[in-house]
Amino acid sequence: MIAGAASGVGKTTVTLGLLEAFRRRGLTVQGFKVGPDFIDPGFHELVTGRGSYNLDGWMCGRDHVLATIARHAADVDLAIVEGVMGCFDGLDATSDEASTAQAAKWLGAPVVLVIDVQAQARSAAAVVLGFETFDPELNLAAVIANRVGGDAHARVIREALAARCRARLVGALPYDQ
Repeated sequence: MIAGAASGVGKTTVTLGLLEAFRRRGLTVQGFKVGPDFIDPGFHELVTGRGSYNLDGWMCGRDHVLATIARHAADVDLAIVEGVMGCFDGLDATSDEASTAQAAKWLGAPVVLVIDVQAQARSAAAVVLGFETFDPELNLAAVIANRVGGDAHARVIREALAARCRARLVGALPYDQ
């Protein structure tokens, strides 16, 4: 599950990059999108050559989400689910209903959190630690930093996360407008 700290942090860029990287390694990959989005699944399909499917817990419910994954990921090596908005954003402000977090927990999927670290250093660890502690049932497994200023900046982010967080930095995308 590719989740974001917020909308606009680079979830789609990361998802498309991962789908393409795994496809180039010869794996059969299947894209999914949390929520009722039709644009991002179209991009997933362009990369993978396979239809991408929406996992909309609010309109279709848990059973439909699980059945959709089971049906369309049965013959693949890897399924990658792109989240919606920020990880905990959904139907309302007091529950995880219709959120990426809800879908990840339903699927038992590890979560890769995409964060925008432009103009940030150690504070990135505070953001990740907040996500780790906000919902202990969520399996926040890794972090990808977007809009990194260079190798030194990536190193600072990696060290800050290693000092305070369970999740580790597994990727850093350089800033490129």
